[in-house]
Amino acid sequence: MNQTPSKSHWENIYATKDTQKVGWFQPRPAIALSLIEELVLPKDSTIIDIGGGDSSLVDCLLAEDYRNVTVLDISAKAIEKAKLRLGEKSEHPKWIISDIREFEPLRPYDLWHDRAAFHFLTEEADIRNYLETAKKGITENGFLIIGTFSEKGPTTCSGLPVRQYTLEELQQTFSPYFEIVKTFNIDHITPSGQSQNYSFCVLRKNTPLVGI
Repeated sequence: MNQTPSKSHWENIYATKDTQKVGWFQPRPAIALSLIEELVLPKDSTIIDIGGGDSSLVDCLLAEDYRNVTVLDISAKAIEKAKLRLGEKSEHPKWIISDIREFEPLRPYDLWHDRAAFHFLTEEADIRNYLETAKKGITENGFLIIGTFSEKGPTTCSGLPVRQYTLEELQQTFSPYFEIVKTFNIDHITPSGQSQNYSFCVLRKNTPLVGI
């Protein structure tokens, strides 16, 4: 697969845009933090933020004493911005520069969070690959928090097409490997004041039945 166009697109976004003014910006990722709090994860849980870019989720997790945080993003520039913001604290998280379509987890994670990458996958082959990667990349009984644009949300983001999901469609997509914990729709208000509706699912990885 040639990932260069996608990578160059995002490198340009992070090199030329004020990311505090882009549509996905959140001063504080309150939804993700609330959901993580509800899961009551141990502080040594392994957590990965897919498409984390220069999101402040990593800052907040470190502030709450989570010790094993990883941020994955296709853009080296996005990760550079996050490291600069964190300063000395940037030594604590692990940083991975990778297209999610080519990511090969070297370890499973207790929590996989994605509010940024999945809805950009519009090809069925890429979606199936994502599911297989998440299956391998999440511990048994581990959690996946996934947020996508809903059927009422935008059809494009940063000049790229996205795939919209109803709650039922999102749940069904992940149902081969995950069971539902919680679903809801919520509006995200962009820095320009526009409303974007998201579908969120919290899922738990199914534990395979032994001997059946």
